[in-house]
Amino acid sequence: MNKLFKSLLVASFLAYGMSAQAAELKVGYVQVDKILQEAPQTAETGKKLEKEFSPRTQELERLQKQIRDIEAQLDKDSLTISDTDRKNKERDASNLKIDFQRKQRELREDINLRKNEELGTLQDRINKAVTSVAESEGYDLVVYGGVAFASKKIDITDKVLKALGKK
Repeated sequence: MNKLFKSLLVASFLAYGMSAQAAELKVGYVQVDKILQEAPQTAETGKKLEKEFSPRTQELERLQKQIRDIEAQLDKDSLTISDTDRKNKERDASNLKIDFQRKQRELREDINLRKNEELGTLQDRINKAVTSVAESEGYDLVVYGGVAFASKKIDITDKVLKALGKK
């Protein structure tokens, strides 16, 4: 409903603007998906997050290997190991699995929080780049997604990418 309302609002504005000053209205369109995929900041953010979270990812890999090793040892020694030792190893493996799952969940949550923070920063930069292009080239209206059709003539996505630093 919200997208429909926005579309109707834009259509109303365009109809009003075109009837009032058809020759003077300059409209632009930006493909946000393309900007998010191609902006150099997107790749930088990915590398930054990977570097930030790689020690925790490596810790999870180490825990997972430790769990596999204990389980493999249990399988290998299943006939020769005492019940007490088997139960202790099973308990150790179970505790490690619980610890692994907790750490994995916490890592996912932290990564999502950081991705959202970085996305917010990127959105601010995109908005500033759109505003810069729009003001420097005299656009009266620039719309983002939610548009059923936009002519290539009014697509300023590449100009915004250039303003963001993509060559």
